[in-house]
Amino acid sequence: MDFASLTVQALNGLASASSLFLVASGLSLIFGVTRIVNFAHGSFFMLGLYLAYSLTDFLGARLGLAVSFWPSLLLASVVTGLLGALVEVLVLRRIYRASELFQLLATFALVLVLQDATLWLWGAEDLLGPRAPGLTGFVSLLDRRLPSYDLFLMAAGPLVLGLLWWFLKRTRFGLLIRAATQDREMVGALGVPQQWLFTGVFALGCALAGLGGALQLPREPAHLGLDLQTIGDAFVVVVVGGMGSIPGAYVAAVLIAQIKALCIGLGTVELLGVSFAFSKLTLVAEFLVMALVLVFKPWGLMGKPQTTVRTQHIEQPLSLNSRGQTALWALCLGLLCALPQLASDSPYTVVLAVDVLVAVLFASSLHFILGPAGLHSFGHAAYFGVGAYAAALLLQRVALPMPLSLAMAPFASALLAVVFGWFCVRLSGVYLAMLTLAFGQIMWSIVFQWDDLTGGSNGLTGIWASEFWADKTQFFYGVLAVVGWSVFVLRRILHAPFGYALRASRDSELRAAALGLNVKRLQWLGFVVAAFFAGLGGALFAFAKGNMSPEVLGISRSVDGLVMVLLGGVQSLSGPVLGALSFTLLQDSVARSTEYWRALLGGILLLLVIALPHGLTGLGLLNWRGFYVRCVSRLKSRLWPQRSDHA
Repeated sequence: MDFASLTVQALNGLASASSLFLVASGLSLIFGVTRIVNFAHGSFFMLGLYLAYSLTDFLGARLGLAVSFWPSLLLASVVTGLLGALVEVLVLRRIYRASELFQLLATFALVLVLQDATLWLWGAEDLLGPRAPGLTGFVSLLDRRLPSYDLFLMAAGPLVLGLLWWFLKRTRFGLLIRAATQDREMVGALGVPQQWLFTGVFALGCALAGLGGALQLPREPAHLGLDLQTIGDAFVVVVVGGMGSIPGAYVAAVLIAQIKALCIGLGTVELLGVSFAFSKLTLVAEFLVMALVLVFKPWGLMGKPQTTVRTQHIEQPLSLNSRGQTALWALCLGLLCALPQLASDSPYTVVLAVDVLVAVLFASSLHFILGPAGLHSFGHAAYFGVGAYAAALLLQRVALPMPLSLAMAPFASALLAVVFGWFCVRLSGVYLAMLTLAFGQIMWSIVFQWDDLTGGSNGLTGIWASEFWADKTQFFYGVLAVVGWSVFVLRRILHAPFGYALRASRDSELRAAALGLNVKRLQWLGFVVAAFFAGLGGALFAFAKGNMSPEVLGISRSVDGLVMVLLGGVQSLSGPVLGALSFTLLQDSVARSTEYWRALLGGILLLLVIALPHGLTGLGLLNWRGFYVRCVSRLKSRLWPQRSDHA
């Protein structure tokens, strides 16, 4: 590649960096003040682009495009900010005191609702907006053509950065934002109304995301996949720059955009007779950068350690000593064993039951490190997917029998966790979650692009079980036996000394270390155990479906696992079982009932998050004695309220 092409590619990278900075700066502001990891931030970027399209079309037909184009982009940003304020008041204001994971679940539910709302308003087709008036041409540079609009975007990023710096340094509201970033409890103690401060910050962050989307109108079409595509990039920029740092977000946006532009510009390079396709690295370059930064500088390039870390009290998991619980589990097991006979007229019921069992194993393996160990993982699907691909490759390429492939596949996931877990346990909180996300996306990229081994984007097909397990009923009983054994083993591990040591390191790392426990080694081993059983679930998934694609390692599957655990309840070992059952059945029934099933599912999840902050097990349905005591206590308080001492 010559110098001219490389220079133009670098300038294109600066244009992309400006849009990326606008989204990331809003996300950084929101996290810095509210401490919410806003998974729905990419949805506001998408809404800004769609609103800009509609406003330019509506106002352009009446006032002319030359007059209405730029006001339409600004108006789209303002409307997006107002929508963000409405979401904060109606939803997020009720969950500020919840754990970060439940806030993540609520914002994920918002993603589902906003995506189907966008589908209902604008349809499923891509919408390409008009070109910017006055910037439709190009500039010649080193015998190359550079779009004039890209030059405008290059200037827009530093301009917004300067305005944000002035706003945060020179205005009273900016002073409150900086103070809340350092110590929001103290700001509240000084009499500042936190609710309206949070609303204003959330609206400002969403307006910046909407402006970033609106400015993309002449460059790319509006489509429904922008939300998840954008939020991944925004998370990377915020973490690399430092959570809560606006200048750090700009530096990180420029760094990542330039690296991706350089990969595109280099293309395929021959080194010592070996071809390196740098263009393929664009899918994973940002996550490689994030992983390297977190490993060597955990707080980001310009970030600071968090002053306050929200901790969640995890109750003691349910024990095996309760007769009522033992009887309940025995009844459930008996019903499962009789399911093929009870549903003989509905073969799909058995297939759905297998999906539920695989989901139970996946959720239980995630709960192992999420609840008792207190380690947040956003990339757990990597171990699930590696187990699935390992089982398929052992069956097809090595020609191992299906039972042996099933037994060997989890060790591939465990080996991967040995490598990844060694780095992950050195971080905590949001930074740990982001590092697991980076590692998960790296594995997804490898699987997506390794055509010779994994089939690339086409995946693998023809992964059939052996002749004995080909019968759906026999396969169901096999899956039931494997999942039942796995859940039992995970439960016994957590009631063994190792499990108590994990919970001790979660509740107080300093006290655990003072008692002589090697906390990092315990957590590392916990990662390996969880990955082993996630890989086993992936292997069962491969033989149940007969084919797979790289999406089995994607972010969406990791989020599904988090939703299952949180929906059931982190406080109980029964939570992931109940959560996986509820989520799978709910998703299946809702998806078959309406075209807008995502919005309905998201609405249900929002109601559950607000009404049941401790998950379904928080109802006490699996602890009959505690449920009875709570009901009687509430009834007495209603019938015979205690009299005040001053009555």
